[in-house]
This record gives sequence, structure tokens and C-alpha cells, in this order.
Amino acid sequence: MNLIIVCGAPASGKMTVGQELRKLRDYKLFFNHMSIDLVHEFFDFDTSHFRRLDDKIRFAIFEEIAKSDISGLVFTMVWDFADPEDEEYVDQIIDIFKDRNPKVCLVELNCQLEERLVRNKHENRLEHKPLKRDIPFSDSLLISAEKDHRMISKEGELIGKTILKIDNTHLSALEVAHQIITHFGLD
Repeated sequence: MNLIIVCGAPASGKMTVGQELRKLRDYKLFFNHMSIDLVHEFFDFDTSHFRRLDDKIRFAIFEEIAKSDISGLVFTMVWDFADPEDEEYVDQIIDIFKDRNPKVCLVELNCQLEERLVRNKHENRLEHKPLKRDIPFSDSLLISAEKDHRMISKEGELIGKTILKIDNTHLSALEVAHQIITHFGLD
């Protein structure tokens, strides 16, 4: 089982890279807004109800995939490296798959803010992420996330983990997917 966790700032291209990996390797793709947008139909984003239900849905999906014969999963998320709880969250995800002896591939996408603001308006993103369709609001969230969170890891801070860091500001999602496949030997 290959477990690829792609993290990065909002609009850094995580979902589109995941879409390319899905096409190239026939992996399943679970991008974070699949559960976020569903739960948001019932609860506001920053409420305890929202967080609990989002986690329950995500972890139920992870647990069922771990019991299945699915060969690969790409999961995308925003990871605030300044928040130890985010690393614990990733560890919990990985732990679910331990019985499958997963090849864990951590990927960090870094993309310049100006490019992310352009990508924030891409048709594919808006099609798959309903909450992003209010562009001014979405842009303001993207800018505030840039100020309030550290979405780039520091060298050596992830003890026992190897993370592939890719600046994809000027790369297509397909180019990034090929880099991931090559780096982790997913041929």
C-alpha cells in the first residue's frame, strides 16, 4: 500500500497533483475539501461540531481503505508545521495503515503567494471545492493563512520522517506528480 500525504498552503496545487497521481497510478484521491464541504453543509467551519464530524468522516474512510485491497491513497491537507497537533494528526493517519505496511510518502508543496492567488480562481478548483467559489472571501482566507500559519517545514523538525519538498510555483501538476513517482519509486 502506498500512502501519499500531500501538504502545502491553500491553493498550492495539492488537489490537482493528487488528480494527476490518481490518473498515473490509479490511486484513490481524498482531498481535504471532500469532507470539509460536506460537513460545512451542516456546521460552520470553526465550530467543535464541524471539527468532530470532519474527523469522524475522514478517519472512518481511512479505516475502511486500510482494510481494503486499494493499492494507493493520496490524501491532501494543509499542515501548519508550527502546530504540533498537525504532526500528531498525520501520525494518527499513518498509524491507521500500519497493518498494511504502507510506503508513506510525505510531500510538501511550496508555491509563491501570487501564484496561489491565481490558482485560487482556477475552474478545476472551483468545480471541486464549493467553499472556494466566493473568490474575495477565499482570497482573504488564503492571505490570512499565509500570515497566521507556517506551512513550510524547517530542516530536521520532522523527527523520523522524510518529506519531499517541491517548489511548484512554475511546475504543472503533472510535472510534480512525475517527481513524486520518481522520488518515491512508485513505478
